[in-house]
Amino acid sequence: MTPDRVTSRFGHGSTAMEVVAGVDLRGKNAVVTGAASGIGIETARALAGAGADVTLAVRNTAKGEEVAQEIRKTARHDAVRVEPLNLADFDSVRRFADRYLARRVPLHILVNNAGIMACPLGRTPEGYESQLATNHLGHFLLTGRLASALLAAPHPRVVSLTSIGHRLSPVVFDDLHFERRRYDKWLAYGQSKSANALFAVELDRRGKISGLTANAVHPGGIMTGLQQHLSREEMDAMGWLDADGKPRVGFKTPQQGAATSVWAATAPELAGRGGRYLEDCNESLPATADRPFAGYHAHAIDPASAQRLWAVSEELVGETFNL
Repeated sequence: MTPDRVTSRFGHGSTAMEVVAGVDLRGKNAVVTGAASGIGIETARALAGAGADVTLAVRNTAKGEEVAQEIRKTARHDAVRVEPLNLADFDSVRRFADRYLARRVPLHILVNNAGIMACPLGRTPEGYESQLATNHLGHFLLTGRLASALLAAPHPRVVSLTSIGHRLSPVVFDDLHFERRRYDKWLAYGQSKSANALFAVELDRRGKISGLTANAVHPGGIMTGLQQHLSREEMDAMGWLDADGKPRVGFKTPQQGAATSVWAATAPELAGRGGRYLEDCNESLPATADRPFAGYHAHAIDPASAQRLWAVSEELVGETFNL
């Protein structure tokens, strides 16, 4: 942990709209992946409400258009567009980036929000395990492809959504795609979330000379479509639901879950401060035995692992990015 830990007046119960109250994002452009559901919607809504021109990068464009129309009304801001993006399809990622770059506008904020969790074993056409491919590699490729637009903006910010689930597994470089070990959906999820955190560490290191900052965000526990692959019995066993099937105390609403992402994207106190793990609108502390579901584990912020992951990711996507 750096000695200049960043804190704020916001906390666990703060909402995204509370975080952007008084923030002026007029003239700035933002991209939010996975913005057709859950906290992605609320992240996009808050950024648009503060005046940013927001692109919703989504797999389902029909649903995305419905969300965009609703955000335009509630945020009272018309500059909300929808673009198709499938992070598990690298050609889709490249096409999205090409369309954005063709607009010749800077990118001030990139929120790598989309993700999948604890799904059955799936593989991309390249043979890559689907959670690592979607949660990390697709975002790695997207960010690298959008680098020129990011660096055209003054002090751009990249927000990488991680999770307390990173505690379940470090990045297993010797078998990233479960080709030799037995597939475990939770280990695969944990590995992908560790990768998300490490990506922010290395991206921030590389971006410092250009004024780019990147931070990892754990949004908290929120019941959204992310749980679609989990049965009621599994969620009961993990203690997530009460007797009525409702989320237990401690879970956040989507509006609260989006708060830390929006704080990372806009907070003045984070200007020039990156490579950090954030939760509850504050820089987090290391995890401890008495706080097992909060904080970060050392493997998720290790600079050597972050550099190794960057090199491996370049090999896997077949492109080199000189950020």
